[in-house]
Amino acid sequence: MRDIFPNAIGYFGPGTQEFCSPGHLGDPSSQWDGRFFDPINSTERWETLAGPWVPFGHFEKAMDFFGDGSFWIIQAPGHMPGNLCACARLENGEWVLLGSDCCHSRSLLDGTHDFAEFLLPDGSRGCLHMDLPAAKATVARVKAMESDFGFHIALAHDASWMISGSNPVLASLIEPEFLRNAQRMCPKNAIL
Repeated sequence: MRDIFPNAIGYFGPGTQEFCSPGHLGDPSSQWDGRFFDPINSTERWETLAGPWVPFGHFEKAMDFFGDGSFWIIQAPGHMPGNLCACARLENGEWVLLGSDCCHSRSLLDGTHDFAEFLLPDGSRGCLHMDLPAAKATVARVKAMESDFGFHIALAHDASWMISGSNPVLASLIEPEFLRNAQRMCPKNAIL
């Protein structure tokens, strides 16, 4: 990050540092980026967001990042400790919820599919979410922000709205050439 944006600061939610340290520099088997989380060899500047945390919509802990109500960072528990999502108010008054990893596909948000679980070598069950009940509660809150307040939902791993053209508000935020390429490159039947 620093190579491209030398003045940038990464922001993480409460609990991320403890969960992700030391990262791959201190533990080669770690999936987490040691440039952020290695206590000795980190190279990136970052901070844990400290709030103040207040309610926002259906979420209990949100932070008014700029202090003007235009951009809220929200604690979205379940996927991993410190998981965050954000809400941005557009110039036209519409709201977009940037769902990050709190929900991986529209089919989970709509309830047409459930969270996948799998057997681990020790016989226990695993999931892509560290705390499945918390993840389900977070997804319910995201869905309620859409149904109760009209928020437009953009999830980190979901391109269905780009492919189908079903959300002109979200599409208006993307360069037209990128949108055309996404529609051309992603097969419609690959999106759940």
